[in-house]
Amino acid sequence: MPPKSISSPRRYRSDLRRQQARATRQRIVDAAVELFAAEGYAGTTLAKIAAKAGVSAETVQGHGPKAALLIAAVETVAVGVSGEGNILNLDLGRDLVAAQSPDEAIDMLVATQSDVHLRSAKLAEALIGAANADPELDRYRRELVASVTLQWRRICTTYRERGWIRDDVPFDELVESSSALGGFEMYLRLTSQGWSIETYRRWARRMLAETVFTR
Repeated sequence: MPPKSISSPRRYRSDLRRQQARATRQRIVDAAVELFAAEGYAGTTLAKIAAKAGVSAETVQGHGPKAALLIAAVETVAVGVSGEGNILNLDLGRDLVAAQSPDEAIDMLVATQSDVHLRSAKLAEALIGAANADPELDRYRRELVASVTLQWRRICTTYRERGWIRDDVPFDELVESSSALGGFEMYLRLTSQGWSIETYRRWARRMLAETVFTR
């Protein structure tokens, strides 16, 4: 075993480099979030992201390409992290399954999905627009919809085990219904027609209560 005086400085420098790399990554993603939301996908360049993040263009390229940065921006704004595939591993998901009654579950679901939409609506619009021209982002958009449906399945499975979910409708249909009701495309469609967030929340609560949960 190397003497402590030799191994500790090396380990310290390695830990420091990892912390610096994470901090740099966060600055880049934060800059991407702001620019994609404000200027859309086409109007955002890696050079603009680099300038806002205070790093070199080469550093941003190392975290790119641009499509990957949009994906990271969407995931970070929506759930706080990028790359996590199971909502139950996040505080957000753990809070949802901690609900003590169907009414509390519905309230928490509506509040959570509304907050996510408020944070990420502009990025969702950028993603939809970019997906029309970029096959990689179109594939990601479809994968995102499938991932959201999977997260709803996990949550609904927990609620079904408690007897809170309707049993007169096929479970797969309930999952698809809840996912469609809470999806970003539905939110954008309704709010583009002039719905306020409060109107959306009332509608979402009523639809979940009548369509998915036991009454």
